[in-house]
Amino acid sequence: MKTKLTTLFIALVVSVGFTAGAQISEECITTGSIFTESAKVKNYDAARDSFNKLRKDCPNWSLALYQYGERLLKSDLKKASGDQQQVIAKDLIEFLKQREQYFPAKTPKGENAADQAQIMYDYKIGTEKQQFEAFQKAFAMDAASIGSAKAIYTRFKLAVDLYQDGGQVALQEVFDLYDDTQDKLSKEATELDGKLQSLVDKDEAGTALTSKDKRRMKGYETNLKAFGIFASSTDGAMGALGNCENLVPLYEKDFDDMKNDKEWIKKAAGRLAGKDCTDTDLFKQLVENLHRLDPSAKSAKYLGILAGKRGDSREEARYYQEAIDLETDPKERANAYYRLALQAKKSGSYGKARGLFNKALSEDGSLGQAYLNIASMYAASANNCGNSTFDKRAVYWLAASTAERAGRVSPSLSGTANKTAASYRALAPSKADIFSSNKSGQTISIGCWIGQSVRVPKV
Repeated sequence: MKTKLTTLFIALVVSVGFTAGAQISEECITTGSIFTESAKVKNYDAARDSFNKLRKDCPNWSLALYQYGERLLKSDLKKASGDQQQVIAKDLIEFLKQREQYFPAKTPKGENAADQAQIMYDYKIGTEKQQFEAFQKAFAMDAASIGSAKAIYTRFKLAVDLYQDGGQVALQEVFDLYDDTQDKLSKEATELDGKLQSLVDKDEAGTALTSKDKRRMKGYETNLKAFGIFASSTDGAMGALGNCENLVPLYEKDFDDMKNDKEWIKKAAGRLAGKDCTDTDLFKQLVENLHRLDPSAKSAKYLGILAGKRGDSREEARYYQEAIDLETDPKERANAYYRLALQAKKSGSYGKARGLFNKALSEDGSLGQAYLNIASMYAASANNCGNSTFDKRAVYWLAASTAERAGRVSPSLSGTANKTAASYRALAPSKADIFSSNKSGQTISIGCWIGQSVRVPKV
């Protein structure tokens, strides 16, 4: 029996991974097989003795030790209470460090360090400053590998708390972290949305999803929902700190000293524009100084904003196009396209506006507001596009699915996007309408400027 177990689990050890060149004893392999057999079915009580032996005597046995061992310790954490939780939490941190020690090539450094920082926060290990510094170290080490919405948010929440608790973090740093946090949440959510959308497209094209596809879709939807929650929480944590009443005085007090510093002006003007503090004298001074010091895409964009504020739509469009022509940053180009699209939408040029919104999205896929605007134009055209009452109302399904995508690519918009989509679906044909129309599961082509198709839900 011992020989059979050894043979069976050698393949497991090789497939999961072990330290290159390390000699793994037959006793370690046998103990590992016993541990894995119990841990895989979450029988952690039965797995505990072999787990403890592996940690002590065979820490380089297999990556499986750390994958299943982490689940075991987290299970213990859920059951524990009071001081015992902290003991287990500290042990889990040490265990994660041990994983990196023995399997560095298979341990994403930033993600692993952020997991440790999150455990410190969740179980009140160390001071808030120490917890924050642990997160900062993780992001500085390897931000790309950190994909946890909770970890991304917690770092920012700690910065806000430390600012409010005696200014342990500077207000400027809080603002910078806010931008970084929202950018990171949007980037991760956009990648997830791309994966989800490919499955949605596959399903809507009539291709049957495999059971694996369905599990992935459910996972993507769950994770996207989490990103939406934490993006909203980030806005909530920022609260009044990010309003014009705080931003304007912050930059006014440094303006005389920094008014010839191009980089400082770019950052200040960008933040004021981002928070729509563009009606202030400070913003006008910043833009004029920036254009004097460094005529650029940014200064052209800000001049476009000022032109729009005074109602000069021709000059506004000219400056935005100039900003697009000069700009090298995709996000900034997206912003300029977006403003031109809003102008076209306002004038009723829906086809032109959609083209510009799509150009904005091609530059910045996380610009969820563009999808919301496209959805609203679809909904506004429902009575004008389609050959029958049913087909006209079917436009609302297209509007709803477009609105939902806004929440997926821009998590902070998920609440608004979902409510908007629900309101559109309420205007679409009911199940009774679908049944009586005999169009269940059919694809309807929508004419006029929309030029899209929509699949009728099956009933």
